[in-house]
Amino acid sequence: MPRILRITNRLNLGGPTYNVGLLSKHLAPTYETLVVAGMKDESEASSEFILDNLGITPRYVSKMFRAVNPFNDIPAYREIKKIIKEYKPDIVHTHAAKAGALGRLAAKECGVPVFLHTFHGHVFHSYFNPIKTRLFLEIERALAKVSSKIIAISEKQKHELANIYKVCPSDKIEVVPLGFDLSRFTDDRTNKRIEFRQQYQIKDDEVAIAIVGRLVPVKNHGLFLESIKEVVKNTDKKVRAFIVGDGEEKEQILQKAKELNLDFATHENCQNNSATLTFTSWITEVENVYAGVDIVALSSLNEGTPVSLIEAQASNRPIVTTEVGGVADVVQRDKTALLSNSGDVDAFAANLLRLVNDPNLRETMGKNSARHVTYKYSYQRLANDMNSLYRRLLYQAAPHYREILSPQMVLDHRVGAGRAPLGYATKVPAIYK
Repeated sequence: MPRILRITNRLNLGGPTYNVGLLSKHLAPTYETLVVAGMKDESEASSEFILDNLGITPRYVSKMFRAVNPFNDIPAYREIKKIIKEYKPDIVHTHAAKAGALGRLAAKECGVPVFLHTFHGHVFHSYFNPIKTRLFLEIERALAKVSSKIIAISEKQKHELANIYKVCPSDKIEVVPLGFDLSRFTDDRTNKRIEFRQQYQIKDDEVAIAIVGRLVPVKNHGLFLESIKEVVKNTDKKVRAFIVGDGEEKEQILQKAKELNLDFATHENCQNNSATLTFTSWITEVENVYAGVDIVALSSLNEGTPVSLIEAQASNRPIVTTEVGGVADVVQRDKTALLSNSGDVDAFAANLLRLVNDPNLRETMGKNSARHVTYKYSYQRLANDMNSLYRRLLYQAAPHYREILSPQMVLDHRVGAGRAPLGYATKVPAIYK
């Protein structure tokens, strides 16, 4: 069977770990996969439990960290090359920036026939200063030239990569949306809701709003706090807001809450506390959060595919979000989410206030949500899409793969939404003849 070396930046909570884990599990036994990961930052919660639950044991590159540092990056590159020489993969698939740079360079140096990269987001705005951003962009352009394929996780991201940032031509980019096991967000929501609201002392007549994600500058929690301040001032409803997550910006966000005179509790003292704002830190059972709250918010300056919005919709929750990155590809405007421009406090607060004051609208938008994401972001669809792409790339890479992958085993990537399950024999596209 073909071997895949799947390399990811680090095992922190977020979409990439689910993507890596679900692909590795559900492409077996058609493919054998070794997962390689770098080291997470101390401020981040580990997502290793996701791979544990899927029965996947990763191999760690001890010197691969998120930050750019030649004293770490060069040894990490050498270690990845060593792994490639030992494992002898047919495909190297990298996920996120650092893994993408080191992994693709090593794959090219070692002569791996197929290597491709998934942009789970990009760092071309709202992350770094202009000089560093330009450097990263030039690196990505050079890497894209030697890659077998570039994978975008939304049509919007593909447009940005090809037409705005000129990373590579659009015909070299394949759109493969993320996929998840969404059953935990659809099952037993009533009991999960009761459990969450009891834990945080949320009364039946209180409207709970949650924002879920890392506490980092690009998530722009300040906009969320300013909007909560406006909502509380302009409604007669009792509002409870929850910041779920942790990270480098926590102290700054706490200071912002103090400046806005928002009463708040942290996870250390939130028991028996009904403060307007609660910092919960990380919650592993995030499905309980979505079940327990009434509205889910996202205030980011930039996003790839925002996982929290997919999970919120699977949980039948209405959304208030900024319209950035791949957000518009994930939600349905005015059907599952109310959108506003990045940084527009008045519009964001007005959208929150509209949902806080209108329980019927919350219910209607919530019902629309699950129908929208159930298939589009399922792991079954993800596995079939990726299987089709891998087979096409292997079939084109070298003559001996044409013997391993008989024409009947190559899935037609144009089958569409009714795509056949893995291994199903379909008519071979003309491209292979």
